[in-house]
Amino acid sequence: MNSLLRLTILFALSSAISLSTYAQKRSTQRGKQTKPSASSSTTSAGSLTIKTEPNAIVWVDEIRRGVSDASGTLTLTKISSGRHTVRVRAKGFKEASLPLLPGRGNQLAVKLVRTSDEAELKFQQAEEAREKAKDEETRRQAVDLYREALKLRPSFPTAHVGLARSFLDLNENQNALAEIEAARRTRPSYAEASAVEGRIYREMAFADEATKSFQRAIREGNGFQPEAHVGLARLYEDSGRYEAAAGEYQLALKQLSDSEPVIYQLLGATYEKLEKYKEALAAYEKYLQLAPNGNLAPAVRSIIDQVRRDAAGRDIVP
Repeated sequence: MNSLLRLTILFALSSAISLSTYAQKRSTQRGKQTKPSASSSTTSAGSLTIKTEPNAIVWVDEIRRGVSDASGTLTLTKISSGRHTVRVRAKGFKEASLPLLPGRGNQLAVKLVRTSDEAELKFQQAEEAREKAKDEETRRQAVDLYREALKLRPSFPTAHVGLARSFLDLNENQNALAEIEAARRTRPSYAEASAVEGRIYREMAFADEATKSFQRAIREGNGFQPEAHVGLARLYEDSGRYEAAAGEYQLALKQLSDSEPVIYQLLGATYEKLEKYKEALAAYEKYLQLAPNGNLAPAVRSIIDQVRRDAAGRDIVP
């Protein structure tokens, strides 16, 4: 596509889309998880309603799926009938994680216990600060909070990974790598740490090292590591391997259960490069279906119009 409008839109999207946004919504896996009190905790394919503390963050299989409402309720869709792990965190409470087994209902109650652990509380503040950070000053505040948590608990791998993410957002790549190394000293096999390491190496233009890190993350996650699949896709795009990139995006989307619409935009752009306009339009339209009021929605609508015009000019009618 050669129009000035198209180039402008693509530049805007390239500037707006950041894997750090995706990464911020995933947070970090916990080194020591507490045993929660819970009701029968299994579900068949379909929905899952979780009842816990108000404004609690809920992860399923380490994918952030939402925040409970003022009553402590969150209903999730697209939960398969297989085995899963549910993790719940609320400010001021000890985090809880428990297995979700197949075949015993679609309700889950998770009772969280208040904590006075200063390191844990400081870590929660750091995570919240990182997610809300918009500029260098607020990112520095998150860095300071992570450091306070680590001063209180030096062996805190999840805090090291969170700090690495903050340094990555600040383009301090060597500091970020040092935090990943520190996390591995306590937890040698750590899928998320490897995925973040891959992102750091990609930012440094070390493609071979990034590929190895992403592949290791997938192995450590027993095949489930959507952040690493997205990272591999971006690397494949960088080297013009668009079919391979599309395959990695598709794997990530399957694992993310449509919780990250922006990946559909990335997939659509890859299909455009392959001149697969029907598939590109389907991906862009899926993004709009999932995020009709998202930040990228106006640009994606303009891209859809341009793709249709380009396809028509080639006598291809998607």
